[in-house]
Amino acid sequence: MKHVHTSFDEAVAPIQDGATLLVGGFGLCGIPEGLIQALQRSGVKGLTIVSNNCGVDDWGLGLLLKKKQIDRIVASYVGENKEFERQVLAGELEVELVPQGTLAERIRAGGAGIPAFYTPAGVGTKIAEGKEVRTFDNQEYLLEHAIKADFSLVRAQYGDTYGNLIYNKTARNFNPMIAAAGELTIAEVENLVKPGDLDPAAVHTPSIYVDELIVGEQEKRIERKTVADSK
Repeated sequence: MKHVHTSFDEAVAPIQDGATLLVGGFGLCGIPEGLIQALQRSGVKGLTIVSNNCGVDDWGLGLLLKKKQIDRIVASYVGENKEFERQVLAGELEVELVPQGTLAERIRAGGAGIPAFYTPAGVGTKIAEGKEVRTFDNQEYLLEHAIKADFSLVRAQYGDTYGNLIYNKTARNFNPMIAAAGELTIAEVENLVKPGDLDPAAVHTPSIYVDELIVGEQEKRIERKTVADSK
């Protein structure tokens, strides 16, 4: 059985200044909302965040940016956050932009124990500056290093007390590889069930990758609300 926290503040208490965090989600979809809010309350600072993007100004990882708790971000997309832009232009925030597929594979490699790999993505661009380039079958490839972190924060729709997780549709996104690549993985689940209640064939993240659990409801905010044009 994995430890089940009774509060989000308790769950994030081990995260100290200067920690590196992998955070699941894509935009606002599949983000560990309660854990992020608890980090904001904790006041922890000097964080390195690895995530697909950094939320929006008033939600998700944008809450940590607003309080200047993040020093460095490794991400593939940063276009929805004005405070992010301001901090970068002011020299207050270090950013490493990574092609989305490369970011996913670097995280997956970290969880799989693969130290590095070659990819054609980014060859001949600024992404390639300072990186080793090798030729295989007459095509150039960049050497990219795996990503691991002190903590991984993920969100799932279902989890059992062993730590097996099931994600909801597109909320799955980066969560499975992030769950595997942290020294300590905390899973925020919407529904916690008993062992045996989950179909083993439906499990996305096996319990071996999960260390701790916390149950919490989700607001599930939408980045951009759009409606169909009426005719």
